[in-house]
Amino acid sequence: MNTSDHEKEPKTSQQEIKSNRILVRYGELTLKQGNRKEFVRQLKKNVQYALSSFNDIYIQATRDRMYIKFEVLSSEDIENMINRLSGIPGIQSVSPCLKIELEEENTLTSHIQAIAKSIDQPNTTFKVSVKRALKSYTMDTFEMQSHYGGVALNATEHLTVNVKSPDETIYIEVRKDGFFVYQRIIQGAGGLPVGSAGKTLLMLSGGIDSPVAGIEVMRRGVTTEAIHFFSPPFTSEDSKQKVIDLCHELSKITGEYTMYIVYFTNIQKAILKEIPDNISMTITRRMMLRLAEQLSDQIGAKAIVNGENLGQVASQTLDSMYVINDVTSMPILRPLLTMDKDEIIERAKKHNTFDISTRPFEDCCTVFAPKSPKTKPKLEAVQKFEEKLNIEQLIVESFNKTEVVSIKAGTVNVSQLNEQKDESSIDENVGGLKNKKNSFEELF
Repeated sequence: MNTSDHEKEPKTSQQEIKSNRILVRYGELTLKQGNRKEFVRQLKKNVQYALSSFNDIYIQATRDRMYIKFEVLSSEDIENMINRLSGIPGIQSVSPCLKIELEEENTLTSHIQAIAKSIDQPNTTFKVSVKRALKSYTMDTFEMQSHYGGVALNATEHLTVNVKSPDETIYIEVRKDGFFVYQRIIQGAGGLPVGSAGKTLLMLSGGIDSPVAGIEVMRRGVTTEAIHFFSPPFTSEDSKQKVIDLCHELSKITGEYTMYIVYFTNIQKAILKEIPDNISMTITRRMMLRLAEQLSDQIGAKAIVNGENLGQVASQTLDSMYVINDVTSMPILRPLLTMDKDEIIERAKKHNTFDISTRPFEDCCTVFAPKSPKTKPKLEAVQKFEEKLNIEQLIVESFNKTEVVSIKAGTVNVSQLNEQKDESSIDENVGGLKNKKNSFEELF
C-alpha cells in the first residue's frame, strides 16, 4: 500500500467523538489472488483469538477489508482493541470509525460538525479527504471534499484549510453499504497472517534477539512454537518465568503459543567435564541444534528459527555457524542476521519484549560462557571431541524431563511431555527420529 492521505497519522491526538466500527485494512494478502480467500479466513481466525476477551463485538471479513462491529464500547476498550489489532501480522492499518447509512446525509453532516468542533483550536489546520468507492454517488470526490470542508469551517472559529500538510484530516469513505468517517489511521504489523505459511521452531533464549526473530518470521505468515534450554540449578526459576512471559507476549499475536522447556543441565555438565573451554560453546550450540531438529520433526516444523546476528558473539561468526549447522539438514532461518543491534532493540521495545528480556536472570549460555571462545572452530576437531560424549543418551535424558508450556487466551498451563510414557520408548526411537512419523504421545 502506497503512502497517501489515507495512511498518515494526525499530528494531534484528538479522539473521534463516536465510533461503531474498527476498520481493518489488509497487508500483503491483497496481492494474493488464487488463494486470497484462505489468507482472509486465517486472518479472521487470528483476529478472533486476539479479541476473544472482548464481549459484544462482531467480526465481518470481506474480500478487501475487515470490520470489527460494536454498539457500545468504552474508549479504553476501543484503544485496547486497536493496540491488539495493530500487532497482528497481515493487518496493514486500522481506523476506529463511524458507519452511517447512505440515506442519512444529515447524520453525516452532524458528525462532521462534531468532529470539527472537537479539533477547533487556534492555529489548527485541517482538510477533508474523500475516497469514493461508490462511483455512482451523487457528488464526486472534489465536490464532497469542498462541501464537507465547508461544513467543518462553518461549525468552527479557528480551523483553516491546509490540503498539503494539515494538522488534522477528516476521512470520509463512500461505499455501497454506507459512509465511513474517521480521523486516525494506525499502522499495523503488515506482512501475512500467521498460519498461512507453515510452522517453525523458535530457539528462545530469553535474551533480546530471539523473541524479535520469532515475531519477524510470524510477520511472514509462519506459525512458531518455541524451545528453551533450562539448566537448573545454574539457571533460576526466575529465568524460566522470563521466557514464559516472553511467550505470553508472543501469544498476543494469535491468542495462543506453545513452548517446550528442555532440561539441559546434564548436557552442560558433560561438556564442562569433557570438552576444552574454548570450544565448549560450539559444542553446546550443536547439542541445542540436535535437540531442536528432533523436536521440529515431531511437531511438524519445517525450519528452525534463531536470533543470531552475524558477528555479534563468537558463536555467530560465519566459521562458527558453519560448524554448528553441520549437525542438521533443516533450514535455519535468521531474520536478524544483518540488523544493527540498535534496530533489534527498537523492535523489541515496539513488541513489548525488551523489558522482559533485560531482566537480570542468566540463561544457560551466559552462565557457562567460556572466557576465550574460538571464533574459527575446526569441524574435524569439534567432531573428535564430541566422541567423548554419549550424545544419544544425553538427548534421551533431556527429553525425559521436558515441560510443555501452553498459553491460550492469557491462561498458562504447564505439563510434562513424557508424563505417560517411560524411557524405554525413547530408547527405541532416539537414533532414528528423523524418519519416524510417531506423535509425541507415541514417542514419549
